Amino acid sequence: MKEILHFLRDLDAHNNREWFTANKGRYEAVMQRWNAFCEELIRTIGSYDEDIARLSVKDCTYRIYRDTRFSLDKSPYKTHFGAFLSKGGKRSMHAGYYFHVGTGGGSGYPHAHMLAAGNYCYEPRVIKMLREDISFGWEEFKSSVLDVADPCFTLDMDGALKRVPKEYPADAPYADFMRLKSYTLLTTFDDAFLLQPHLAERVAELFRTVKPFNDYINRAVDFSE
Repeated sequence: MKEILHFLRDLDAHNNREWFTANKGRYEAVMQRWNAFCEELIRTIGSYDEDIARLSVKDCTYRIYRDTRFSLDKSPYKTHFGAFLSKGGKRSMHAGYYFHVGTGGGSGYPHAHMLAAGNYCYEPRVIKMLREDISFGWEEFKSSVLDVADPCFTLDMDGALKRVPKEYPADAPYADFMRLKSYTLLTTFDDAFLLQPHLAERVAELFRTVKPFNDYINRAVDFSE
């Protein structure tokens, strides 16, 4: 991961086509390392989640080229690598496991290194179903889903409603979950975590603890489909 991290930081400092073209060989070498890591991560998570075992690297990874058509930021390249391992692949709308390497600067996306479970895009009917399931079965959800997740993961409230929908009590223990428009557990980590040996195994063990969270969400996604 050291080479990947150094490349992303250099790219962040020289985010233009001239620099990228001159360093194309370096990029290709870094991508070989990244793809090999993703293969290992698929294999390791696939040992306890059969939906992930069926995936290929292409199902989970993204292009480095940015779509700048509707963005004020015209930088041509992403300065992070991400892999989203989910049932049916990255475009399936299912919850999954996201591993993200940034430049390490800043505390948020896209600079921070992070792990996440869940997804950011759900149909309204899925959100409605999750709110009903969580509110009616809160104690079971808390004990069998939330309490088994590693404590490093926290609920991502980004984009949540300011108020609890009127059909749910604002002081309920599950109130924050009623405000959500996406369901994601998130943690960030530093360079030291990234550069220690056996990264795929360490990441997979953390993700094992949030498999019940993904399973819970995917039950609603599958039912809605």
